Amino acid sequence: MKKVSSLIALLFVVLSSSTLLAQKYAYVDSKYILENISDYKAANQQLDQLSIAWQKEIEAKYASIDKLYKDYQAEQILLTEDMKRKRETEITAKEKEVKEFQKQKFGYEGELFKKKQELTKPIQDKIYNAVKKLATDQSYAVIFDKSSDLIMLYSNPKYDKSDDVLAAMGYKAGAKGSDSKTPGTKGSSTTPDGNSETPKGGVIEQKK
Repeated sequence: MKKVSSLIALLFVVLSSSTLLAQKYAYVDSKYILENISDYKAANQQLDQLSIAWQKEIEAKYASIDKLYKDYQAEQILLTEDMKRKRETEITAKEKEVKEFQKQKFGYEGELFKKKQELTKPIQDKIYNAVKKLATDQSYAVIFDKSSDLIMLYSNPKYDKSDDVLAAMGYKAGAKGSDSKTPGTKGSSTTPDGNSETPKGGVIEQKK
């Protein structure tokens, strides 16, 4: 009985391995894709403009507070205790106000965060849908993202489907970096993300 169980287990492993090897794998570079989408560039420019404008407003508020504080220090000797408390309360209130403004604009789920979601999420969704369609139409079991935290020690550009995704979305391909075949390359951190020529390398397509 033990021999039969062992044989069944061995057969299961062999069949599973064969099934796995029969799958098709590919990868995309979401960072490269985003860099070649004009709407994404426009969104980033708009976000930068908002960020710069709000930062200037914050700096102006802090400059105003600094002047109030310096004026208070210079006149402190001439003020009564009541007047001192009033000036200190005014400065403290303005400091609290500018910190609240800063949090409102740049804090977690602040206006900049929400604006970024509003402008970039539809683009990320389009990328995801294009990748999903590519995987479905061409029967890929998995499509990896080179720009994610996944470590790709080697990636053969022959199996990079980034340009296919761009074409499916109606955008032209751009110039790719020269590191696509460089060992030790690790993707940076977006969106929507065969056999390897080295044991733990970048995934390449293996046809059935």
